[in-house]
Amino acid sequence: MDGLLFDSETLYHDAILAAAQELGHSFTTADFLKLVGRPWGVNRLALQEHIGPDGDVEAFHAAWTHHYQGMRSLLALKAGVVELLDRLDELGLPRAICTSSSREEVDHNLALHGLACRFHAVVAAGDYAQGKPAPDPYLRAAEVLGVAPGDCWALEDSYNGVRSAAAAGMRTIMVPDLLPVTDELRPLCHRVAANLHSVRALLD
Repeated sequence: MDGLLFDSETLYHDAILAAAQELGHSFTTADFLKLVGRPWGVNRLALQEHIGPDGDVEAFHAAWTHHYQGMRSLLALKAGVVELLDRLDELGLPRAICTSSSREEVDHNLALHGLACRFHAVVAAGDYAQGKPAPDPYLRAAEVLGVAPGDCWALEDSYNGVRSAAAAGMRTIMVPDLLPVTDELRPLCHRVAANLHSVRALLD
C-alpha cells in the first residue's frame, strides 16, 4: 500500500523529520529509508537504538503519528493506480492489499480516494505471524484470495516487501518509490517497472 498505491512514504518522511526536530533528535532521510517496508515492532527497536536507551521511543512515535495525521488529507494516489485497477476488473483478476500498516490506516486511505470496493481482501498488521521480510503476509494474502502463491504477482516498492513476496514464491514486480532497485534485489524480481502504468502494460 504505502509507496505503491499511495504516496504516503513522502508524508511519513516529512512527519518523522518534523517529530525529530520537535523533540530534539537527530534524524535524516537516510535514517528514515532504513525504516521503509518494515513492521512497527522492528522499527521500534531501530528507533530506540537511534535515540539511545534513555530516549522515549513511545513519545517519538506519538509525535511522528501526530504530524502524519495532520498531513493525511494531502495523501495522493501514485501514478497509474486507477488505470491498473480498471484493467484488473476487465480481466476479472482478484487482488489484495498486503501491508505492514494497520487495518485502520488501510481503511482510511481507501476511503479517502473511494477505493474501498476495488480490492477483494486486505491483509494488514496483525493478520499474520511474522511481518515482511518473512513470507507470512503474502502467503496469507494468497490464502485469502484462494490462489496459489506461484500464480500471483506481487507489486512492491520496498526491499523487505520484495524479499517477503519472493520468499512466498510469488512473481515479484518491484515498482521503486523512495528506494532504488539494487543488485541484491534484482534477482528476486520478475520485473522492475517504472510505475503502475508500466505494470498495466505487462497485463496487455
